[in-house]
Amino acid sequence: MGLCDGLSHCKLALAFAVLMDLLGVATLLVGVFATLEINGHDFGDVLVYTGALFVVMSLAGWVLWYSGNIEGLTSKKEVGHIGSAVDRLARNLSRKIRVYRHYR
Repeated sequence: MGLCDGLSHCKLALAFAVLMDLLGVATLLVGVFATLEINGHDFGDVLVYTGALFVVMSLAGWVLWYSGNIEGLTSKKEVGHIGSAVDRLARNLSRKIRVYRHYR
């Protein structure tokens, strides 16, 4: 049992997303609260926009990580008795509704 076992798959995408979030928030906060004037020109807005872009780029990492952790569909062998009973019930109910509408 390692430290990252609960993170499942796509640890690189998760690391990218977290790094971009941290970098983006730090850049954004420096741009908002620090006075960055060079020769009378304010460059704080550049850091604000850059930080926002880093946060938006991190969304791609979060989407990759989330979609990489979605488990596939179960095969017919893995379906238990309750699932097959629900399938039979739904099939019978839809068959009865179809027959009822047909004879109306």
